[in-house]
Amino acid sequence: MMSFQITIEDSGEVYSCKETQHLLAGMIQLGKKGIPVGCRSGGCGVCKVKIHSGEYTTKKMSRDHISVEEEAQGVVLACRVLPKGNISLSVIGHLHKAVMR
Repeated sequence: MMSFQITIEDSGEVYSCKETQHLLAGMIQLGKKGIPVGCRSGGCGVCKVKIHSGEYTTKKMSRDHISVEEEAQGVVLACRVLPKGNISLSVIGHLHKAVMR
């Protein structure tokens, strides 16, 4: 099973995420806190991130939180993204302001 490096640009944190884990699960498993955690099933929109680089696949995301246009620009819910390579992202979810203090 492959593991990939996930970099949270806002905080500079880097963690490993298995290809079978969504980005949020990998972060939680390692006790990291860079991405806000909500319902973990795509329904709340708290873990919204923008992926700047890297390959990934997505599971179905709520259009209440992620529009087709946003998804095309790499804006996704971390709980619905599986890495296929190293990923660099920034947080745009609810706790973004807290990260930037």
